[in-house]
This record gives sequence, structure tokens and C-alpha cells, in this order.
Amino acid sequence: MNYVQQMRSLVGHRLLLLAGSNVIITDSRQHILLQLRRDGTWGLPGGLLEPGESLEQTAIREVREETNLAVRNLVLLGVFSGPEYTFTLPNKDEINVITSLFWTSDWSGEMINDPEEGQELAFFAPKDLPSDMNEEYRIYIRHYLEQKR
Repeated sequence: MNYVQQMRSLVGHRLLLLAGSNVIITDSRQHILLQLRRDGTWGLPGGLLEPGESLEQTAIREVREETNLAVRNLVLLGVFSGPEYTFTLPNKDEINVITSLFWTSDWSGEMINDPEEGQELAFFAPKDLPSDMNEEYRIYIRHYLEQKR
């Protein structure tokens, strides 16, 4: 049982403050790696902090779990928090997420989708992002593109 599951067993569906990391991974064409999540929407690799981890360690671990890729030289692009990052999940769990957004083009390994984490992995040109993407990830990608200018 992971940390969030342990907390849920204690507090039920009540609001939890959670910290996490997402990573924008680009290839040599500056295309962005996205994951088709199990809910049918596209998003960035990432996930929630486990006790004892740094936000950078969370980013590295989550990318490895979801894509089999090893990422290095992560650049912190920003931290996102506030009421617009408060969600009620389909199972009625309430969360307020504080997310660190990283970028890297320094990665290695064979990209392998973990079916426990998602359905597919693919690189997309920033101007050709899939329509079925949560607004949260669009905000992160817009922020990245603005930083690049």
C-alpha cells in the first residue's frame, strides 16, 4: 500500500494536500512525450511524491515507472498550486496538488509503456497535441513553450 492509499484508509474521501512532479521530455525534433492514460486522456509522465523523496527524485522515478526511460539534467520550470489545482476524482477522493514541472531532453533507454500506468506513449509536435488532454497538462506545456521563447 503506497502513501496515498495509507492516508485514504485514515481520512476517506476528504481533501488531501499532495505534492508531485511532471516532466516534459523532448526529443531531437523538440516533440513532447505524452502518455495515453488509462482514463483515455493524454498527459505528461509524472506522479506523486513518496515519503522521503525529493521532487526531482519523484520525477525520475515516475518517468522510469511509466516509460522505462532514464532522465537526467532535469530543469525546474515552475511550481503550480492553488485552488485551480483542487480536484474531485471520479472515486470521490478530493485532492489539492502542488506540482513541480521539470523539462529534459537528456534521456536514454528503450521507451516501453507500462500497461499498469497507461495505454500508449508517443511524441507530439507542440502544435499537434491531442485534443483529449486535460487542461492541467495544456497549462504545463504552454508554460514550457513560453519559457523556451
